[in-house]
Amino acid sequence: MANYSSSVPSSAALGINKVLRNTYLLLSMTLIFSALTAGLSMMASVSFAVSMGCSFGAMALIWFVLPRVAQSSAGIGVVFAITGLLGFGLGPMLNAYLQLGNGAEIIATALGGTGVIFLALSGYVLTTRRDFSFMGGFLVVGLVIAVVAMLANLFLAIPALSLAISAAIILIMSGLILFDTSRIIHGGETNYIMATVSLYLSMYNIFVNLLAILGMSSDD
Repeated sequence: MANYSSSVPSSAALGINKVLRNTYLLLSMTLIFSALTAGLSMMASVSFAVSMGCSFGAMALIWFVLPRVAQSSAGIGVVFAITGLLGFGLGPMLNAYLQLGNGAEIIATALGGTGVIFLALSGYVLTTRRDFSFMGGFLVVGLVIAVVAMLANLFLAIPALSLAISAAIILIMSGLILFDTSRIIHGGETNYIMATVSLYLSMYNIFVNLLAILGMSSDD
């Protein structure tokens, strides 16, 4: 783990390293748990209605429960509940992609791409220690525009717009990885539970939208 004591007091550097270490440890565990719940969902062949219910349940936990328990050990259980629901909700989508001739390849490529993006961006911030806090406002505006475009495309159903939205979301989530990692190493985020959820959601959205782009690019 990188040492930041050269630019901050030793006690603050220890705190930052602890938050960073706990965040990556919890993130790793939740990614594994999410993969397991996705596998269970695929084996059970759950419906898209169940998938949507899982997504709404996860959002409800993020908005209404997590802020209340983020400062206690109960927050860890909520994080696993959130990531477990989101993972379980991926089952129908993954099964649909597996019906394609190159579906397994698409899923593997999306997984690998997500991992490469996360490791490259996090590694860049940890190595350069650049402060990306200035990106906050731009990212919020980008998210709002992306959501509006997604809602509009529900009625328009334009494939090219879907592709552009997915690409934009990947860029925005990549920016959030830079932003969140920067906040941790500069002491702006001191709660590893909240940091874990934020990074997980960025990776989750990158993976889903990489799947969409690769799926639309498939000959099948």
